[in-house]
Amino acid sequence: MAPSFWQIAIIVLIIFVLFGAGKLPRIMGDLAEGIKSFKKGMKDEEGSEKADPKALENTENKDKE
Repeated sequence: MAPSFWQIAIIVLIIFVLFGAGKLPRIMGDLAEGIKSFKKGMKDEEGSEKADPKALENTENKDKE
């Protein structure tokens, strides 16, 4: 069941009341920065696995023990 327009409007209104219009851009900026950092970390992790497949095997063996 998808939320209707009015449900989304009420949720947005509640968010504005709780956080205020001044804090909301800062919160959204912090959230965007966190998402970018997470994506960068995932790319770094993926790159390290491709560069050293033995390291991945060693961690899997340690998990089994």
